[in-house]
Amino acid sequence: METKEIITNADESMQLAVEYLDETLSHIRAGKASPKLLDGIRVEYYGSLAPISNVANISVPDARTIAITPWEKPMFKEIEKAIINSELGVTPENNGEVIRICIPPLTEERRRQLVKQSKGEAENAKVSVRNARREAVDLIKKEVKAGLSEDSGKDAEAEVQKVHDKYMKRIDEVFAAKEKEILTV
Repeated sequence: METKEIITNADESMQLAVEYLDETLSHIRAGKASPKLLDGIRVEYYGSLAPISNVANISVPDARTIAITPWEKPMFKEIEKAIINSELGVTPENNGEVIRICIPPLTEERRRQLVKQSKGEAENAKVSVRNARREAVDLIKKEVKAGLSEDSGKDAEAEVQKVHDKYMKRIDEVFAAKEKEILTV
């Protein structure tokens, strides 16, 4: 394997860790309504579990409300049951036409819990980035043993470290943005 290929693979692994962090943090409720809050909730639909977005139209009429319009009448009870049983922590309101979810403002204690949860997710992403760096450095060391010059090996390790530092900084930026979003009242 060539050092450029090793660095490219490490870069891709680190990029995936940051993308996963971004996706995970988007599911953490920050006091604002977002259709992504419902992504993890599944409903019983003709014998199989389906995401709510597959059985209903989801919209966000204002900053604190999610409106769900099921495509079929029997789905009202299923969707309500799934939301109540989820970890979202909200109670849906059903008027026969639309299911509304009012997102309550977060308490200070809940905000701190969400920041702590976000920090844990950011830490997991950092671990993934560090693992990708370690694997790349190990591969480079094997290449040096197999005949690559030591100078080339050191240069490649320095390049991997630069890529690592770039992604660590990006993780810190993503976490800081989410922390600001959660703590903004």
